[in-house]
Amino acid sequence: MKPMKNTLILLLFAWASSHVFAKSADDAIASLVAIGPKGQGNEAASKAWPEVAALGAENLPALLEAMNKANGLGQNWLRAAVDAIAQRTLKNGDKLPAKELKAFLDEESHQPVTRRLAFELIERASPKRAAKLVPGFIDDPAPQLRRDAVAQVLEKAAAEKSADLYDKALRAARDVDQIEASAKALKEAGREVDLPKVMGFLMRWKVIGPFDNTDRKGFAVAYPPEKKIDFGASYEGKQGKVKWSDFATSDAFGMVDVNLEFGELKQVVAYAHTFYESPEAREVQLRLGCKNAWKVWLNGELLFARDEYHRGMRIDQYLIDAKLKKGKNAILVKLCQNEQEQSWTKQWQFQLRVTDASGTALLAANRQPTPQAKPKK
Repeated sequence: MKPMKNTLILLLFAWASSHVFAKSADDAIASLVAIGPKGQGNEAASKAWPEVAALGAENLPALLEAMNKANGLGQNWLRAAVDAIAQRTLKNGDKLPAKELKAFLDEESHQPVTRRLAFELIERASPKRAAKLVPGFIDDPAPQLRRDAVAQVLEKAAAEKSADLYDKALRAARDVDQIEASAKALKEAGREVDLPKVMGFLMRWKVIGPFDNTDRKGFAVAYPPEKKIDFGASYEGKQGKVKWSDFATSDAFGMVDVNLEFGELKQVVAYAHTFYESPEAREVQLRLGCKNAWKVWLNGELLFARDEYHRGMRIDQYLIDAKLKKGKNAILVKLCQNEQEQSWTKQWQFQLRVTDASGTALLAANRQPTPQAKPKK
């Protein structure tokens, strides 16, 4: 009986040890996830990171899951651990958990950055297998994955001089360089390209302003357009009476430059309003690009706001989940300009488009033809 008793003790000890180790590893991972936006928890993360980086490759999917929950700083710590584990595993001649990584990659609900990392791990383990996956990313909601598929289509289009393939690339692309390359090739092939329509930019607005933003206080002030939309009304603005006016942009990327309407003003607020008619109620994304402080309302509900100035601007800079109702939907944008006078602070503009979760344009039922640029005198 004694040998059996010893065996049982050893089994219990092994179970207890593995349980304690698993809890310790979970706690270490949690420390990396818990890092605050200003670096709170960095000390705990520094102590926990070596334990996380020492985990086996079978833990990689769990670390990718943890990255989904972490902020940018936490993701950096976790990514460094993932890289250390993958490098050590492959150097030792061992395999990464390809099946589990592929399953993680296929789940589109994961963050684009973590799905991209899962693909990169598959690529490190088997470049040939990864290459076979790329064409399937052409409609992927993650731009980081879609870009590779579009690049393949562009390469094939150039080799075959195929306008149809360039058109396919244009409609799938989400990055400006690929969009411009596709559009340029199509124009050279004699095809008309209505980029604003392809991208779904909202081109026709009513605008009003300027209201006061001295000392950046206007961001928090609810001027009349935030309380009620009355296109026939006039209000007291920063420089006298202001009223709504029609504004249409012909910019290829839907830029609504209110400087063109009001001049290059500083410490001011403007509003832009448009109606988007949806053929059905549905979930959408409002995709905004803006380097000024801004707020966006849909049907009177404030969706998102950002009180920040001149931090750069790009297409699809901000993705705002929203739900359209069937029929007419009111979109209101508040656009603030601060006191800075440098040349790079003069832009007072935004671009907005409506898409599905993959970034595919959803055109309004009431969309009018794209405005044409006025010939230069």
